Amino acid sequence: MLLYVRIRFNNQHYMKHFWFIACLQVLAACALAQVSIIPQPVGLKMPGSAGNFSITSKTSIYLEDARLAPSAAFLNDYLKQIYGFTLPVKKKAGTAPGIRLRHQTTASPREGAYTLQVDNQGIAITSETEQGAFYGIQTLIQLLPAAKNTTLSIPFVSVTDYPRFQYRGMHLDVGRHFFPVEFVKKYIDYIALHKMNYFHWHLTEDQGWRIEIKKYPRLTQVGAWRDGTIIGPYPGTGNDNIRYGGFYTQKEVKEIVQYAAQRYITVVPEIEMPGHSSAALTAYPHLGCTGGPYKVQPTWGVFKEVFCAGNDSVFTFLQDVLDEVLPLFPSKYVHIGGDECPKESWKVCPKCQARKTANNLKDEHELQSYFVQRMEKYINSKGKIMIGWDEILEGGLAPNAVVMSWRGEKGGIDAANQGHDVIMTPVSHVYLDYAQAKPEDSLVIGGYTPLKKTYSYEPVPAELDASKNKHVLGAQGNVWTEYMGYPSKVEYMIFPRMSALSEVLWSPREVRNWEDFEKRLEMQVLRYGLWGANYNKKFE
Repeated sequence: MLLYVRIRFNNQHYMKHFWFIACLQVLAACALAQVSIIPQPVGLKMPGSAGNFSITSKTSIYLEDARLAPSAAFLNDYLKQIYGFTLPVKKKAGTAPGIRLRHQTTASPREGAYTLQVDNQGIAITSETEQGAFYGIQTLIQLLPAAKNTTLSIPFVSVTDYPRFQYRGMHLDVGRHFFPVEFVKKYIDYIALHKMNYFHWHLTEDQGWRIEIKKYPRLTQVGAWRDGTIIGPYPGTGNDNIRYGGFYTQKEVKEIVQYAAQRYITVVPEIEMPGHSSAALTAYPHLGCTGGPYKVQPTWGVFKEVFCAGNDSVFTFLQDVLDEVLPLFPSKYVHIGGDECPKESWKVCPKCQARKTANNLKDEHELQSYFVQRMEKYINSKGKIMIGWDEILEGGLAPNAVVMSWRGEKGGIDAANQGHDVIMTPVSHVYLDYAQAKPEDSLVIGGYTPLKKTYSYEPVPAELDASKNKHVLGAQGNVWTEYMGYPSKVEYMIFPRMSALSEVLWSPREVRNWEDFEKRLEMQVLRYGLWGANYNKKFE
């Protein structure tokens, strides 16, 4: 740039003028280099005169609206954990420089919108909703130095921001491997730090039932435990023969849900049906087509033992389970799985065949649709909306269901074309249990999803008619844990791909840029270190 100016302008007066402009541009670029925000905001400006505002232990948070207290609390928790101090919170407007959290009343508030202004008067975060203030705090956190034992100096900057999609989610499978409450909370914090707002909690599986149901105690006494786990990649070289399991009490579930709510994150529970039900059948064998014996599976895969679609006691059982699950989760959504349900046992089960005949169902796919629609009616009667994987399209889609499209985008496109809301989660881009590099640097289930591929994902399919785009609620990253036995492995698999996905879901499509994201990711990696998080250092 300077070379261009020197060649282009020979007149000394103009030379001085353009050298000055060029220097300002360089200084502005250096200032922007200090601002590394993921996901990229809608608008970000640096002032004409550079400057910084420093936060010390004496800096006050002025809480100008009491409803914004959770945002102040999150900031103080972060400051305490990372930098070793908290700030005084004053429940009134102040005149001294500080951090001001403001609520701006508007006729049509935009969910999650906020502005952030840093100048010599301090930091002002103004929002139209409570969530907006919280997201402003996440941006403020990313303006802080990514190092401990340093002055918390923040460059003058102006940010205008709001999310692109209403559903920005992360999933965690605790069925294959169980994770303690403290890690689940940490996982929720990771979601919050990335301005995401849904936690899809996969609670039941063939390999373990993880939520206490008081009416059916054997679900956790028996179904939460397996006799060992396979060694190595599927089909394995044997069984380690170590009894494995665990579950969350209802008290712990309430604690986690409340923790998430304080971070404006909705927890969506998943109770699998009619497939992936080995753990439940082991606890209560009469719920299967054959009556057993069954076992909590020590290996991975899809198993033919599923809930009997012709047995009314199965529906009574599942309704009883939901009667205990739904009150624990304020979410309007409940996920019933509906994926990977083999039909072999139904084809030879007298009860299932009688059900099929009585309801004029032409095949077992329509029998599954009967099963799903019957459960949906019950879920709707409780004021909830059912989500299912895209297999629930087979045999006829339940009337009010939301489809989570995982086997590619076709399920989402078909559902949206039928007027159903969809959440995109294709295995091709957002399955974070897939390898991040080649050759694989750790044991994974297979597949290959490098960072750049996740970043390249566009949740609104090009094939979808524009009039149906409104049905794409958003997307989520899926974390299946066959080969993630420890929290550190989960972190290793989600970072940095979770950061890429957060930008896909939050930022306007037109501001997303891979090369710019790579540069900002350098600072984000330092933040992983601040958080004490494990991450893949060889991402592609």
